[in-house]
Amino acid sequence: MKLHFARGIAAASLACSVALAPMSALASDNKIALIPGGPHPYFAPWEQAAKDAAKDFGIASVEYKVPAEWKLEQQTEMLESLAAQGVNAFGLFPGDAVGVNSTVGELKSNGITTVAIGGCAQDPTDAAFCMATDVYQSAYLGMKSLIEAMGGKGAVVHLAGLLVDPNTTLRVQAVEKAVAETNGAVTLLQTVGDTDSQEGGDQKINALLAAQKDNIGGMIATGYISSVVAATALKNLGDKRIKFIGIDDDKIVLDGIREGFVSGTMAQNPYGQGYIGAYALDQLASGCTAKADAPWVKTPQTAHFIDSGTLLISAKNIDSYKDDLKALTGKIQSTFKDTYLTCS
Repeated sequence: MKLHFARGIAAASLACSVALAPMSALASDNKIALIPGGPHPYFAPWEQAAKDAAKDFGIASVEYKVPAEWKLEQQTEMLESLAAQGVNAFGLFPGDAVGVNSTVGELKSNGITTVAIGGCAQDPTDAAFCMATDVYQSAYLGMKSLIEAMGGKGAVVHLAGLLVDPNTTLRVQAVEKAVAETNGAVTLLQTVGDTDSQEGGDQKINALLAAQKDNIGGMIATGYISSVVAATALKNLGDKRIKFIGIDDDKIVLDGIREGFVSGTMAQNPYGQGYIGAYALDQLASGCTAKADAPWVKTPQTAHFIDSGTLLISAKNIDSYKDDLKALTGKIQSTFKDTYLTCS
């Protein structure tokens, strides 16, 4: 696979941005794009994050573009097209954790910076780093919260996300670990995969509840749409006996917390990922490099991971959690350059 644009143009663009690096505090001429693996409501905050980052950091352009489908070739075509139009830095959620690396390598060879945000590319990769939710830790804490809500015993179901999502396996492993730590007091009745789409989620979750709701003491959903569908289904059943922990902060899930059908939901920080990611890309495209000795977290996918933050939303903090996430985003961004980058 070759990218369809002239190396000279890309190199000239990069050289121009590096030359302007001393003025980057005022403005940069970098053109950045944030590209998810496909359409999904989780990424919606990236659009506002892109606009805010361009304004706050004086970046010439920060775009948010979404491939029409969750297919790696569609993400690749979009990256090629935008590179040909002069985009010189990409923040992307890998359409495939391994398959994306050939494209990332081609981008680097043409002087174009890439970082993985929201989900990681599998090492070895030419992505500068990965900034995302520590999905293993988030799912583990969510499962521990569910066990607590259930009184420490009972049968649970894990409503898992898309199998093409590189984060799904880690979440499955985390849930299984938390269950195993109960030494049999809690049992994993079933893991239901590919529930993080409207059609699949509706069909699978409602069929599960129709057939086994009396045997289920708790459910955990580790996908956005899975959480919305499950919260809706429990409300429709009028069932507050089944304890439920979801993920993300869709209004339906938050309403479920207020009404008592949802015990809690694990907040992620997609806005922060897009906002800090755009800032970091601007710095990298202007000549900075990632520090080899930065406090990177090593994960099963990459040795260069940054946790963008997570917290449990419950009835206790439902009115204040956004302030907590905003403060976390500001803290990471304000120290990012000194912590993770070397800039001349």
